[in-house]
Amino acid sequence: MNATDATDDAGPGSVRWIGVADAQALRQVAHRRILDAAARAIERRGRFLIVLAGGSTPRTIYRMLRAADTDWSSWQAYFGDERCLPAGDPERNSRMAADAWLNHVPIRQDQVHAIPAELGATAAALAYAKTLRNVDDFDLVLLGLGEDGHTASLFPGRDWGVAASAPDALAVFDAPKPPPQRVSLSAARLSRAREVLFLVGGVSKKDAVAGWRMSASIPARSIQPRAGVDVLVESQLLGTNGA
Repeated sequence: MNATDATDDAGPGSVRWIGVADAQALRQVAHRRILDAAARAIERRGRFLIVLAGGSTPRTIYRMLRAADTDWSSWQAYFGDERCLPAGDPERNSRMAADAWLNHVPIRQDQVHAIPAELGATAAALAYAKTLRNVDDFDLVLLGLGEDGHTASLFPGRDWGVAASAPDALAVFDAPKPPPQRVSLSAARLSRAREVLFLVGGVSKKDAVAGWRMSASIPARSIQPRAGVDVLVESQLLGTNGA
């Protein structure tokens, strides 16, 4: 069973901290949450709109999804952010997701909506905003948390695209980690989701978690869907024991 360390009332800005024992438990719970969200969405609306995150934790979860019993024809995969690198570069989130998972299941190419970051930040952001123009609220958004509190490619001290008028996709030119050019969905667009699930593990994230819980102004706090967010986190980062 998972231990919920702290839960605010449901609603925009609310955060549900879900502590788990270790990295393996985090992967298992996240895997189940993804498949449960897919089943609900497919049953209710006939399709599942998911936003994928990059990083080592999602990579392992994506590999687990290869064996999922689901209607792959109903999945539509989008990306929260991308590095401006050549299309086949192994450092791209789209390449990682393809290698770990998407190339191993019967998802058609037109169901995977990669950010064309090889075009450069400005052109790619405009193109992806056009892709998202007629896309409804996402069913599930997966996000990570950086040591500095960033999520997707929304970094401290930059424009996070919080306003309702913000574009769906932002061009990023001065990322504090390479490469400097990136494309990120705005906080406003990431917040247009039925569920948002942060995946947080590793001792290096402890300060970021503490800052978030103390209401520090970090990018992760700017993601505020109507139902609030769930943060799946190793209990060591909360100072509690996983159950």
